[in-house]
Amino acid sequence: MKGNLIVISAPAGTGKTTLVHKLIEAFPDKVIQSISCTTRKPREGEIDGKDYVFLTKEAFDERVKRGDFLEHATVFGNQYGTLEEVVEAQRESGKHVILVIDTQGAAALRKKTDALFIFIAPPSMEVLEERLKGRKTESFETLKKRLDWAQHEMDQAKHYDHIIVNDDLKMAYEELKNIIIKEKP
Repeated sequence: MKGNLIVISAPAGTGKTTLVHKLIEAFPDKVIQSISCTTRKPREGEIDGKDYVFLTKEAFDERVKRGDFLEHATVFGNQYGTLEEVVEAQRESGKHVILVIDTQGAAALRKKTDALFIFIAPPSMEVLEERLKGRKTESFETLKKRLDWAQHEMDQAKHYDHIIVNDDLKMAYEELKNIIIKEKP
């Protein structure tokens, strides 16, 4: 039986990656995360082919021309995309495939395919700002851009099937798990 496509979007710093990893850890034979391609440079500790497939701008553009991507978007000057053939192969194996993508990519997918759309929201913009500052990975300028973009993404949450507010990681995880378990492959 073919697995479902599940789209999860959230501003940076909301805990979406942590929530998805917990879900995959709990249900490794039922849930998998699709690995996106990107033109950005790897962050410390990221592994090519595990965290992202890191491509040159030229290689990414060539895949766009060939129509290889289910969706693609430019965020903060870097390109991101999801390879359709990879997602379909994973779904054919019977696993639910989770795409962790921004709201631009989700909007493009909404027009092309059936999927379950879940938005992870921070409890407030103030909490989000504190979380981003706590990561100590952003310059002041980058932090401001991320917060401006986060507000834009929050405005898009109304287009999602479910909104989970991550003010308590354990409760947010239980809510995410319950939503996905209800979905029959």
